[in-house]
Amino acid sequence: MTSGRDKAYAFLKENVLADPDRQGEFLSEQELADRIGVSRTPIREALLLLAAEDLVRLVPKRGAQVVPLSGREITEVMELRGIVERYSAERIIAEGKAPVSELRALLVRQRTLSGAEHAKEFIAVDHLFHATIVAAAGNALLDRHYDGLRSRQIRAGVVALFNQHGRQESVLHEHEAILDAIASGDRRAACAAIDSHLESTLKVLLAG
Repeated sequence: MTSGRDKAYAFLKENVLADPDRQGEFLSEQELADRIGVSRTPIREALLLLAAEDLVRLVPKRGAQVVPLSGREITEVMELRGIVERYSAERIIAEGKAPVSELRALLVRQRTLSGAEHAKEFIAVDHLFHATIVAAAGNALLDRHYDGLRSRQIRAGVVALFNQHGRQESVLHEHEAILDAIASGDRRAACAAIDSHLESTLKVLLAG
């Protein structure tokens, strides 16, 4: 059975920290407790865990503040993603276990999510596209480490969509290039496509 702390932790990561509109916001423990249906104690415990991950900042007499993504942090996240995703793409191609049909289905789904009203869902599928490549590499520790970037990735991804007109269409083309390279078994092209996608996203984020 999921504990109150774990329930609060998951809710905060999925619904609060991944929301770019809440960057820098101070969180109300009572409001969160009411929304999640737990007491304030599990909320405090969850916030302590998130503070240890540098996702929230505990400020005396003011409470927990959602830590805004800095330019340096965004750059570091993209660098780390590049290392993990290139390795994963090379491995799944070399071992012949690329989840091509699953990736293609995600890309088809992502194409249906155009428009600002679908931005968060679009980016959630975006994360799933990349996470599927990483998971297919079969390294459980690496997979958990990559999943730890989820809230930062989604928050940054939504910001990128709003920072540049037409970014959704560009993301779809970039994902298609990654998928085509993986499907054809071209490790060099897959790594180049991943690099191009992450570099484009980084430029949009830093320009905004």
